[in-house]
Amino acid sequence: MPFEIISEFAQVETFAVGTAIRELERLQRIYGRGRWRKCKGIATIKLDDGVICLAELHWYEAKGIGKKEFKIKQFIG
Repeated sequence: MPFEIISEFAQVETFAVGTAIRELERLQRIYGRGRWRKCKGIATIKLDDGVICLAELHWYEAKGIGKKEFKIKQFIG
């Protein structure tokens, strides 16, 4: 489901770091080596059909590489 993030993240948490990430090998192969973290937070998003809503998102990030592979985990409200 394609979407666009239209607000800053709130309530950002890191819940997995380094080898605790199951996808670590794939992330390093695609984006490069780094201190990878799996994070979650809440943001306002705009879906492809124009609907604007609040959602919990998960993503991977590493310093110098940035945030990658955003996923909608649940819609809020």
